Amino acid sequence: MEVNKILSADILDIIFEGKNKEYGAYELRKTYNKRLSVALISVAALCLLLFVGYILANSLGNKDEKKEMVVQDVQLEEIKQEEKKEEPPPPPPPKPPEPPKVEMAKFTPPKIVKDEDVKEDEKPPEVEKLEETKIGTANQEGIKDEGIVAPPVTDNGTGVVEAPKKVEEDWDKTFTKVEIESEYPGGMAAWQRYLNKSLRYPQDAIDNEIQGTVVVQFVVDKEGNVSNVEAISGPNELRDEAIRVIKKSGKWTPAVQNGRQVKSYKKQPIVFRLQTD
Repeated sequence: MEVNKILSADILDIIFEGKNKEYGAYELRKTYNKRLSVALISVAALCLLLFVGYILANSLGNKDEKKEMVVQDVQLEEIKQEEKKEEPPPPPPPKPPEPPKVEMAKFTPPKIVKDEDVKEDEKPPEVEKLEETKIGTANQEGIKDEGIVAPPVTDNGTGVVEAPKKVEEDWDKTFTKVEIESEYPGGMAAWQRYLNKSLRYPQDAIDNEIQGTVVVQFVVDKEGNVSNVEAISGPNELRDEAIRVIKKSGKWTPAVQNGRQVKSYKKQPIVFRLQTD
């Protein structure tokens, strides 16, 4: 290469002076800067596109409400009902008047003895007195017999009133009201932990934003076994899940009546609530 062209020539022209420039190495080095610029611009455009897409996705996602299941349990006593006013009991009926005493004569069984051995109170009454007098086991003063039915007289001349028999309680029946209700073992804290672990909010109810309280009625026997589980109130979409949770809850602490464990009905409310952020 001529000396006057060296200062203005490209470094590649100087390197490849006298060599075969058509081989390819010259062309690759010649276009290296252009290709590097195109690659950097392409990568920058791709990063910019991803960043814009991320911003748009976040802005659209913030418009949707985030729903979170919150399980809250309430005690059955909080469901208050209007108390019916108890009407005062009616006054007791007046005691019926005692029936009049009827004159009675003591009947003495016949016995053959000597006249001087007969006592005055053992002498049989005269026939005329017996016409208007009742025959009994003791002498009794009163009105004449005019068709009045005299009360039965015992040997000592006093009436005996039999005390009413005590009705025995059927301890095998299912009680509706008890002194101490059945409960989940461990109390409300353990019941709340069980619900948080086991309760699954139905997807259909989440999609339709359905929430509310389901009251489940079931029977707890003397051993704590649960049976006859049914939902008696609450949204239909939530009832099956509430029933499933009660059936899977295991054994309960039985109710107590008069110091005995008894079979009883139990009503347990379960609250389903969607929390919106």
